[in-house]
Amino acid sequence: MPTTYSLLRYPGGKASIAPMLTDVIVNNKLQHCQYVEPYAGGGGLALNLLFRRLVSDIHLNDFDPMIWSYWYSILNFTDDFIGKIRDVNVTVEEWYRQKEISRNFEKYSVFEVGFATFFLNRTNRSGIISGGVIGGLDQTGKYKIDCRFTKKTAIEKLNRIKLFRHRIHLYNKDAIDFMTNIDDDLPRNSLFCIDPPYFSKGSSLYTSFYDKDDHKDVAKCIKSLKTKWLLTYDNADEIKALYPPSRQYNFSLNYSVQNKRKGTELLVHSHGIKYLESLNLEKCS
Repeated sequence: MPTTYSLLRYPGGKASIAPMLTDVIVNNKLQHCQYVEPYAGGGGLALNLLFRRLVSDIHLNDFDPMIWSYWYSILNFTDDFIGKIRDVNVTVEEWYRQKEISRNFEKYSVFEVGFATFFLNRTNRSGIISGGVIGGLDQTGKYKIDCRFTKKTAIEKLNRIKLFRHRIHLYNKDAIDFMTNIDDDLPRNSLFCIDPPYFSKGSSLYTSFYDKDDHKDVAKCIKSLKTKWLLTYDNADEIKALYPPSRQYNFSLNYSVQNKRKGTELLVHSHGIKYLESLNLEKCS
């Protein structure tokens, strides 16, 4: 059983907090809801909830054209993607070819861009698309380019995603526009899980990142939503100042309801989300 259902390694990915989201959903009677992520990234958390049938459908949005192309490709060309994984040679020469596609993605097909995203994510340090190759270009490092490129596991994950793809809805919009528009269309029993780019170090982790004004605009949008929401961020004072203090908690990415750990991440919730206190989270002071 894979530790995450996503094919991508994602900086700041939230798949590990699936137990916490499960508790929130169950405690608030949101089972079988429409689940929405405006910043989908690798989608590990959303896939976890969907595969366990805790939510009915997942709505994944990502404005980054490379991430969107990856999702579009695995949902619409799953068998071709599997064949490409089987056939590709994981070498530095191939890395250069895929890097060229990522640098000039406008010149290539959605499928080519989607596969380049996957290839570079699995062969670059920390999964950062713009980063350097694992092991270095001369491959003299301790780990080699293919150490994270496990074909069998990736194909197993794709086959599982294929079974649920009719319940996965994909969007390629600016996050604020996406949240504003879909908020009016969602059933009452829905949940946003919002994980914007980190405030600190965002420019070094993501192709698309925010400046201070962008974070303020996102906060204004989130606080206007009618649908219930949970927000996760890096624990920065500048971010905490944008949201109601009484709804803020520190949490660990290694969440456990039994063990209270010193929180390194920030969780904020909307009005109407109840029973957070029962999750053994640390209230922000």
